[in-house]
Amino acid sequence: MISTWSAGAADENMPEALLADTLGKVRVHPWWQARARLALTTLQKQGIAPPMTVADVGCGWGTNLAALEKAGYNATGFDISRRILEMIDRPGRILVEADLNQPLPTGHAQFNALLALDVIEHLDDDRSALAHMAQLLQPAGVAIVSVPALPELFSEFDVIQGHRRRYIPETLRTAFADTGLAVQKIFWWGAWMVPILRRMRKKTSATRQSVPKTYADHLRLPPWPAPLLMQALHAWEQPRALNGRLQTGSSLFAVASRNL
Repeated sequence: MISTWSAGAADENMPEALLADTLGKVRVHPWWQARARLALTTLQKQGIAPPMTVADVGCGWGTNLAALEKAGYNATGFDISRRILEMIDRPGRILVEADLNQPLPTGHAQFNALLALDVIEHLDDDRSALAHMAQLLQPAGVAIVSVPALPELFSEFDVIQGHRRRYIPETLRTAFADTGLAVQKIFWWGAWMVPILRRMRKKTSATRQSVPKTYADHLRLPPWPAPLLMQALHAWEQPRALNGRLQTGSSLFAVASRNL
């Protein structure tokens, strides 16, 4: 079931055609699966356990939403793209079309927690969006926000996705200022990917390919057993990320709570 709170121009944040065309690839990709597991483990470490309510903001392909539902959470998916919501809609699933650049409707639902995984980097005003997200939470509710990290890794892959920026811990913390969300911790994720991404960016810059890659090209996995190795590396790294033992990463996670 899809409700509409507000409508916006989805293509200004991430092209709808890109979302629709890559749905199947993303659902089986080790990176998205690992990120969903990390997010759910982070929720549980914050005392957010099933069947508590969780808003999946910018739910996109529904990877995190499916993981939340499978774990037993009462989950609601939010996205600006009506097209992608229609693609992931199914009986019993709660979806909301909403542009979080706009004010929330009066009397809207409030949740125990929210996920906003790789969302705010698509927005010109990340702070305003976080302030609106804060209103989705009950007092002391938990927000888990992830973003791409390290500005020096910004590449054509970021451009294709509609990223405005990559973050470092200081700029991510600044984005939460005066939003009603108090940052509790920030941690890195994807340290093993950083050398690979640096080499890929350097190679792409050097070759200046005449035919630009599509998003699907960037999602193409290497032959087996490489995907299995990727899964193993993510599993090995997850507890180190959660314990704050990583000094770098391709992503940053922030855990914040709504001010009372």
